[in-house]
Amino acid sequence: MPVDMGSKLLCLFLASVILAYYIYSPIPGDFEEPWKVMLISTTFRTFERLAEVAEYLGLKNYMDILILITNIEYVTPTSDENVTVTDTEFNNIAVRLYVPRKASDGLRRAVVYFHGGGWCVGDLGMKSYDHLARRTSDMLNAVVVSVNYRLAPKYHFPIQFEDVYSVTKFFLQSSVLSQYGVDPDRVCVAGDSAGGNLAAAVAQQLLEDPEVKTKLKIQALLYPPLQALDLNLPSYQENENKPILSKSLMVRFWSEYFTSDLSLREAMISNRHVPVESSHLFQFVNWSNLLPEEIKKDHVYVSPTYGSSKLVQKYPGFLDPRASPLLASDAQLQKLPLTYILTCQHDVLRDDGFMYARRLQTVGIPVTHDHAKDAFHAAMMFVSFPAELAVGHRLFNRYIEWLNENL
Repeated sequence: MPVDMGSKLLCLFLASVILAYYIYSPIPGDFEEPWKVMLISTTFRTFERLAEVAEYLGLKNYMDILILITNIEYVTPTSDENVTVTDTEFNNIAVRLYVPRKASDGLRRAVVYFHGGGWCVGDLGMKSYDHLARRTSDMLNAVVVSVNYRLAPKYHFPIQFEDVYSVTKFFLQSSVLSQYGVDPDRVCVAGDSAGGNLAAAVAQQLLEDPEVKTKLKIQALLYPPLQALDLNLPSYQENENKPILSKSLMVRFWSEYFTSDLSLREAMISNRHVPVESSHLFQFVNWSNLLPEEIKKDHVYVSPTYGSSKLVQKYPGFLDPRASPLLASDAQLQKLPLTYILTCQHDVLRDDGFMYARRLQTVGIPVTHDHAKDAFHAAMMFVSFPAELAVGHRLFNRYIEWLNENL
């Protein structure tokens, strides 16, 4: 056999092995449409590996490669027969407005929405977010404000929070609500993933702001990360390599939110980033007390291993309730509005949502906790071609149903 033919066959064999490594990654047996999920997971894993290689070679920052997904998905603001869509700014922060064309008997409802992406990637112009906001506006006959906050690693906490808070506070002014024909008693904040984190933090902060007179009616949190103290919860252990969001990627998102200093990421990976002087905060995220038995399973709670106080002195954000809403006191939580929380069984962030739901219920807040046993992180975003999943439609319909009944 000619040498060049042998080399080509070897290359083909290696390429096949690499492809098989991606395509045949384990997919839980209870997933609907497993081959579709596998292909979606493969696409995301490929971008992650490309990002790792590019960063290792010094070609590009890891997040710059992941942002390519955002760029590929971007769509311009386009109105249709049901909704008028425009890009504008509220308090110098970019927003995309969705205003229904259909007539309204009175003032409309409104949803202020924050996209996900680990505070590092994502954009309100992504096809999935445009689709979500457009359908929400049309189906609820509601004004939707989708917010484009600044991202890490260029901007770190609290910039992302301050951007979304600034937009929400601006929109809640009586004059602005009146301009868009919005009922001040029917406004909510919502978000998915990192956006759910921001929505929870905004809802808490509004209660402490004497300048804000309009109260939120509800909040909707879709598979949100809600604490950066314990990154080894049962859900982190069980779902370390599940589709879309691996444990290592979530840890990277958390650390990049606060700093690009590798020392914090390394400490978070080993779950040794909280100093002993902050040990009292673990009472708010003690999963042994907050998770139901069917979620705890055979996991055994282990007391925290504490880290150096130098990290929290340099990057105090990860102990700030604006970044970790689960750290809020019961006194703060009991003033929050009616709440919807979506969690997915095969998601590293599952237990954050469970713990927040439990803490809110304990202080008397009405909570609808929708747990999808056959879903993975971000499943609700997969509702349009080419990445369309039945589970995405099912979760979206339940979310819209709840908003319609409660907003």
